[in-house]
Amino acid sequence: MMGKVIEEEKRQLSDYIKHYRPKQILRDRIMESIIFLGGLSAVIFTIGIFLFVIKEAWPFLSSRFSLMEFLTNIEWYPVSNVSVRYGAKALFVGTAAVTIGSMVLAIPVGIGTAIFISEFCGPKFKEVAKILIELLASIPSVVWGFIAVMVMNPFIINVLHEPVGLNVFNASIILALMSIPMIVSIGEDALRSVPDTYREAAESLGATRLEVVIRVIIPAAKNGLIAAILLGVGRAVGETMAVLMATGHSVAIPDSIFSPVRTLTATVAAEMGEAPKGSEHYQTLFTIGLSLLLITFSINFISDILLRKSWKRK
Repeated sequence: MMGKVIEEEKRQLSDYIKHYRPKQILRDRIMESIIFLGGLSAVIFTIGIFLFVIKEAWPFLSSRFSLMEFLTNIEWYPVSNVSVRYGAKALFVGTAAVTIGSMVLAIPVGIGTAIFISEFCGPKFKEVAKILIELLASIPSVVWGFIAVMVMNPFIINVLHEPVGLNVFNASIILALMSIPMIVSIGEDALRSVPDTYREAAESLGATRLEVVIRVIIPAAKNGLIAAILLGVGRAVGETMAVLMATGHSVAIPDSIFSPVRTLTATVAAEMGEAPKGSEHYQTLFTIGLSLLLITFSINFISDILLRKSWKRK
């Protein structure tokens, strides 16, 4: 009886291999090809973007570009009847000011929220918190810009008694709110990647939950947490519409957090439509775009390295 059952199973397996296995192999190969082409296209598009930006900026880079003037001169007059000047120092300082200001607010809140969701809150509250964080991340940047103009601007003027409500402080708060969801999401993944054996070993030695988090979990997940912070920085550096509406759009070195500034991204967004194609102004804006590409690429590259090191623990 057992022999007949075994023979029947062998026959069914043989029929499956004969009739269905080739089709399954073909489907697998088609899916592998589609996935490979998708990954390859992402690489090609990225390289293509770099080459396009370099191509458009190259005439300026190879003729009138002066790195010293570009980085140290605060005068930005790409169109002038007297003297054209391409000093982007104020733009770099403005970008750094709103980025640093936003990270001062976003890092403690983002990392603290990630730790709370990962280590302290219950399953039901965790699901609700994740939904709210994803909702916060899905708000369009122009809506954040409206909040900066219609809510934060009068608040700063009327409550803080500042003459200008569109400034570094305003933009920093808006960018912090936009960066927090990314920091929380990546940070929570990094904290969850720490093996449970670390927690169990620390608790078996008598450590409290807070001591486990501070002395064990955070040091073990530090690469992933740093990567989360860097991705938040990249989000703040690359934001355009919200900072265009929130900063006051003034080419100046800020002397306080309530000074209006202009960022690199906002400059490109505001002036690209007015720059004749192929003009020096047009090429200068692409030079700024190339600078932004290099900055964000470097930040994302470092973040990716740190995340890979963190995820190896899983």
